[in-house]
Amino acid sequence: MRRLSSKQLTWQIALYALLIILAVIYIYPFLIQVATSFKTDEDAASSGITLIPDVWTFAAYERLFRNSDFPSWFVNSAIVTIFVTAGRVFFNSLAGYALARLRFRGRGVVFGALVAVMSVPTVVLLIPKFLVINQLGIFNSYAGMILPLLVDAAGVFIMKNFFESIPESVEEQARIDGAGTFRLFWSVVLPMATPALVTIVILSFQGSWNELSHFIVSTNDPALTTLTKGVASLASGGLSQGTQYPLKLAAALIMTIPVAVMFFVFQRRIMNSTEGAVKE
Repeated sequence: MRRLSSKQLTWQIALYALLIILAVIYIYPFLIQVATSFKTDEDAASSGITLIPDVWTFAAYERLFRNSDFPSWFVNSAIVTIFVTAGRVFFNSLAGYALARLRFRGRGVVFGALVAVMSVPTVVLLIPKFLVINQLGIFNSYAGMILPLLVDAAGVFIMKNFFESIPESVEEQARIDGAGTFRLFWSVVLPMATPALVTIVILSFQGSWNELSHFIVSTNDPALTTLTKGVASLASGGLSQGTQYPLKLAAALIMTIPVAVMFFVFQRRIMNSTEGAVKE
């Protein structure tokens, strides 16, 4: 092993020290959130940035689960997120394969429209989205919350690019054996697209779990309130007067757990995003 000179060692130590400082600065607000969720309202208001509460209490979590509709918000978000994630994985990969492999008139126009949709700010589409949902009669329903989110342009774009990286020669043998287009997609190409599929799963899960604007225009029924809408109502003083810092931060902390778990479970597969492509 090559020994480092004193100058190189000094620079390396300085670099690691800088990285540690940046990491602490980045994670400190999250640690404050965790600590504050276990404080009393008075303690949170008087010593908001301390990491050790004067009195440890689960009062904020008890109020969330006993005195609010937080459990139903969580269930609604889980239902919507599961269906949206599954739908996006299937429809995005299907559309991406069609754009990558099928030759049909207007394919370039479709792809151009896809790129154009990606450049449109989401807020611009809120009113048209509400009008369409209302006209279809699915306002204030799970269908209105789920169906418009089943496909996203960015996911189709990712899948199209990944499928194009797979040589068409891998499909030739199956085609000779009589496999149809969908069979080629489902049995030959899709299993090779695991890195892209995992990326779609994480992006779709995170996006639908944290979605707010769409749920605002697709429902106003309290029984269909999701976590994002519910936590937003808590932030505006939905349960009682006062700062309610522990209550708000406890709700936000619980809301981040599923996304964090999803990321840590699949992060290795995202990092290995080059696996699955076949070189000719």
